[in-house]
Amino acid sequence: MPKSTNPLLRRKSSSPFSTLQRSKPTTNTRKASALDKEERLDDTGLVASLAATGVRQDVISLIRHIQSRAFDDVPDRGAGMGSERTSEVLRFRKALPPIVTLAHLHAISRSSTDTERGLARLVAEGKVRKITVPGRGRGGAAVGDGVVLVEDWIQCIRDEEALDEELREKYIALLSAHRASATTPTGSLSDVEERNLVNTGFLTSPNALTAMLGDLFLPPGSSSSLATVSSAGSRAATGTLAAVGGAGAVHESGGSGNTLTSRTSRPSDIIKGKEREMTFALPGTGIYLKLLVAARQHLLHILKSLSPRHREATMEILKEKWEGNTPNDPLNRLKRERGEWGGVLPGKTKRWREFYGMRFECVLAECVGSGLVELFDTGAVGMAVRGR
Repeated sequence: MPKSTNPLLRRKSSSPFSTLQRSKPTTNTRKASALDKEERLDDTGLVASLAATGVRQDVISLIRHIQSRAFDDVPDRGAGMGSERTSEVLRFRKALPPIVTLAHLHAISRSSTDTERGLARLVAEGKVRKITVPGRGRGGAAVGDGVVLVEDWIQCIRDEEALDEELREKYIALLSAHRASATTPTGSLSDVEERNLVNTGFLTSPNALTAMLGDLFLPPGSSSSLATVSSAGSRAATGTLAAVGGAGAVHESGGSGNTLTSRTSRPSDIIKGKEREMTFALPGTGIYLKLLVAARQHLLHILKSLSPRHREATMEILKEKWEGNTPNDPLNRLKRERGEWGGVLPGKTKRWREFYGMRFECVLAECVGSGLVELFDTGAVGMAVRGR
């Protein structure tokens, strides 16, 4: 029989809260405590630009410098990249257009005013062309503004095997005739030639550049670019090409060179006496800009993870994190080649998996030129980066 305790002999609690369940400090409290202890780096003054010593400051030299230092060389061995992945990286790089963003150009320039003057002069001389793709980023973070050397543009059109020699020369003539214009009349091109240039990415519709990105998410019927495709299924047999809009559905609905119908099917242009115009473009521009946007966002994420409160870090630490914490000194390179490396191989890091070996200096210049980060001197530990 269990013993019964006299209620009068029970020990009274000294506090009315003693019976409540005890709990450990929450994670949020710990994070707040860590943020309070986070110290800022010494700031002895802002750094104006990333201008490298020994690099000429004329526009063409700066463009060539950026192009030659955008990516690291693919490692021969000991990097965790097989032959298939290596060939994939090389193909991706080869397909990128020779565009240099204005943000990057100004970031490594000692004088933005001199750079703008040089650009204006080269554009007037027909040596450089400006290219604009709206909707890529916001405000100062936009990446759609860039420049291309005309000789590189011409080389791209000459290397395109899908176009015949006559069409290439016609396109080059259009480039020369409209040096400072982003658009060109297409009266000298036949419908087939115009369609071939659009399919290869050298021409696009002006409407495609000025359309709002929000139109892509409108329901069918509220946007003319989707109405054709949405109504095609009700007029054609299921399973046929016509049920999804036909062979020219993408172009008919405003994608990659809008309204590629024949001139005879567009009487409004003939009545108004206006010649149809198209916009000069380079193949692979969308992939290139998408890569830059992703690289910028990743660098900002690294910076925030290193310093959640102040979003700042020394250049050396930030570069190490971008490269995936893989030491690249001669001793560690020899260990990787001998198979003695026990850490993460460079080819397995995000820099190679998603950014195809893009250099830290390249993405940093993109962020500096677009105003996402600023550079400052710490005095003791060198240059540092701070998010804005």
